[in-house]
Amino acid sequence: MAAPRIDVDERRARLAVRHRLHPAHRAPDAVDAATSLVCLHGTDPATVYLSAWARVDGFTVADLDRALYDDRTMVKHMAMRRTVFVVPLDTLPVVQAGASARVAAAQRRTVVKDVVKAGLHDDGESWLDEVSRHILAALADGREATSSELKAEIPLLDGALEFGAGKSWGGPVTFAPRVLTVLSAEGKVVRASNKGSWRVSRPTWTTTESWLGSAVDPVDEATGVRELVRMWLRAFGPGTEGDLKWWLGSTLTAVRAALAELDVVEVDLDGRPGYLLVDDVDEPAPVEPWGALLPGLDPTVMGWTEREWYLGPYKEALFDSNGNAGPTAWWDGRIVGTWWQTDTGAVSLHLLEDIGAEGTAVLREEAARLDDWLGGVRVMPRFPTPLAKELATERRSSGTSSS
Repeated sequence: MAAPRIDVDERRARLAVRHRLHPAHRAPDAVDAATSLVCLHGTDPATVYLSAWARVDGFTVADLDRALYDDRTMVKHMAMRRTVFVVPLDTLPVVQAGASARVAAAQRRTVVKDVVKAGLHDDGESWLDEVSRHILAALADGREATSSELKAEIPLLDGALEFGAGKSWGGPVTFAPRVLTVLSAEGKVVRASNKGSWRVSRPTWTTTESWLGSAVDPVDEATGVRELVRMWLRAFGPGTEGDLKWWLGSTLTAVRAALAELDVVEVDLDGRPGYLLVDDVDEPAPVEPWGALLPGLDPTVMGWTEREWYLGPYKEALFDSNGNAGPTAWWDGRIVGTWWQTDTGAVSLHLLEDIGAEGTAVLREEAARLDDWLGGVRVMPRFPTPLAKELATERRSSGTSSS
């Protein structure tokens, strides 16, 4: 029996609804928006807020701050692909088991090796265990401290390894943030209050137990991977083994083992095998055309590695050389351009193709809506794309601040 075929139009309709981007399917709050996407991408601190803005009507910065720092229904956590995500609290145990623990083990091995290389200790494992005990003791009883404060208090942390000797980008890299990365990926500490604005990451650290009220519930790795695959298929499916392997930052072996334990069906993605949950094969209802402006590193843009069906020919323009996506403009389920801010903070739209009068009008309305929400506050993308650099050069050469 031939595998059911899922065409591009159906994939785009699923994305519109499940990623809460269609105006008729917005999320009620930031936690629900994050849950709909498994979690929100948090490498660039501004991304989380702009991703929520795109999906929650009436969203404010204070709404997400309250969820992160007061209610603590979401937490910033090192997870898939050694990337910081904003994870709903209910999802944290499977993220920890299915992704973070793997990252922690890899980062631990690297730190242990570099401690010896830097001459800090002959036994890197013992050094890391000892300094970790000092950090956890310093953060006991709910205390929050920055990486710099911990380094000043704990002499063992005051060490560095030279990278890129003789290079313009070279210099000493201290061990304090690297040790905190290990401890956070292990689920022992978390990023607590932020001493910067919503656009800047200046985290304090504290123990997970004091911040969340308890340690992360233990889940075995196989269960964690399986549940992450299930949640990804529900949010992003259909998708390929390659999509899952990349998103998880794991292996094909782990992905295939998870798929074998789940009730999935193989589908035909224009000649490429993909997967859906068995109870999710019915074709979704069609949706009216829609537009959206998404920030760099938005979870929708970064949700698949095989992106042709929504990215088209624009990868070279809208992704940097390391695979980081810049801001994107969407029309009816596909990327059609980018957006940026002028020197005065005004939101400006740049389309890469003619999408007709209706699509152009909708995206201009979205640009005006975002401009009003930002109120002149400038958000600088952390990873400028080739197109962003080209547009900036054109603006400088023309002596204008917008286009």
